Amino acid sequence: MKLIKTINMPHKVVTLGEIMMRLSTPGFDRFVQTDSFDVTYGGGEANVAASLSNFGLNGTFVTRVPSNPLGQAAINHLRRFGVDTQFIARGGQRLGIYFLETGASMRASQVIYDRAGASIAEAEASEFDFDAIFEGATWFHTTGITPALSDKGAALTEAALKAARAKGITTSIDLNYRKKLWSKDKAREVMTRLCQYVDVCIGNEEDADNSLGFTAAGTDVTKGELDLAGYQAVCEQMKAKFGFKIIASSLRESHSASDNGWSALVYDGNEFYHTKKYEVRIVDRVGSGDAFAGGLIYGLVTGMPMAQAAEFGVAAAALKHTIPGDFNHATLAEVNDLLKGDGSGRVQR
Repeated sequence: MKLIKTINMPHKVVTLGEIMMRLSTPGFDRFVQTDSFDVTYGGGEANVAASLSNFGLNGTFVTRVPSNPLGQAAINHLRRFGVDTQFIARGGQRLGIYFLETGASMRASQVIYDRAGASIAEAEASEFDFDAIFEGATWFHTTGITPALSDKGAALTEAALKAARAKGITTSIDLNYRKKLWSKDKAREVMTRLCQYVDVCIGNEEDADNSLGFTAAGTDVTKGELDLAGYQAVCEQMKAKFGFKIIASSLRESHSASDNGWSALVYDGNEFYHTKKYEVRIVDRVGSGDAFAGGLIYGLVTGMPMAQAAEFGVAAAALKHTIPGDFNHATLAEVNDLLKGDGSGRVQR
């Protein structure tokens, strides 16, 4: 894996996946009581592209959306935040939707998907010119969500990973297991195949188990318990099997839907590093894992040592918890201030 040490021009990081319309209840309303929904757009890989663009890199997002006003609205939303959308394909019947009810205290948030038959799920690899897409790219990132949508989605993800690998581009994947999309058996079959083309593997302890079959003994996130020795054993097994250059895991201690402990660990075969932990009060936790991935990638691409990149990613994601919507709009200055210890939240005048 080649990590660039200096920036003469913005690095190009390509991400591939689905973007959806998000319909969320206002405030903390429940689905059964709301009369309206707030509209925005997001999705794992789109969220990472937006983070990288926000930090000053060339975040290039690749997907397929229907050739109708809703598809265009999703593209416009990406463009609004600086994401390069020139390689987005048009076609298919519909844009996927997800509904969000934000939880509080002991009441969990709820997500309902309405994405069957989404345009990206029916996309063919032949619709994308990977030579043009990866021209000048430093990094390619995707997740386990797109391959979970359909066999065509899995084939598209594999084709993209192979194309990036053939060009010597660093590849990463966020395991992002979604039990509403596929079974553990199917996930393990597909993700095991895809991970042979991956340099950097990102995922929490549940993802590692559900997607690849590696279990961190002694850990129960519902009780807020973390066993770092168990995580290290899992990382060692994952590296032995797939040869990942770096393995990263976000660590969430769920005290309630409103308050979480948030940290991460990274492992490169030599160093096993656990970051600072933040106690976060949650405004919107959707997209926080993507904010970590985006921050970690930003750090590695711009030449930070692994531990520093992980600290940057955790701080960026801690701030994302305070921001409504899927995208992380925390600035570089805000992340760096938090890294220096300024988490007071005092008004900036």
